[in-house]
Amino acid sequence: MSDVAPKPLAVGLKHSRHVKVTDDMTPAHLRSEPIRVLSTPDMIRLIEQTAIEAVTPCLPPGQATVGTRVDVAHVGAALVGMTVTITVEVTEIDRRRIGFRVEVRDELDEIGKGTHDRFVVDATQRLPRLQEKLARWKATPT
Repeated sequence: MSDVAPKPLAVGLKHSRHVKVTDDMTPAHLRSEPIRVLSTPDMIRLIEQTAIEAVTPCLPPGQATVGTRVDVAHVGAALVGMTVTITVEVTEIDRRRIGFRVEVRDELDEIGKGTHDRFVVDATQRLPRLQEKLARWKATPT
């Protein structure tokens, strides 16, 4: 057991991450194009991963976050080989909901901007709910 307390989760907490765009981050249906770019789903995945990295050190053991809302405009193209910087900032904390402002930039331009919400969940409560839903689904006639 660690004696180190989690760092405080507060409005204004900022976190950035740098990622090089690779071929597997491009839209599959456009991979034959001569110039390939970061796909929107991969940009959203990077935003979610960055938000998780930002708040995880602030959560007590046994807690995690799940994404509940993404409102992001994909406003530019990041080419394969470019490095994108994903920045998230906590703008609101409402009980278990954490609101973020998000920005994605490459070396030249803004690529994406918007908001993202995550919800703090307890692993001990989440797993039984998921198991119950799985049981209901399996019991449903097809």
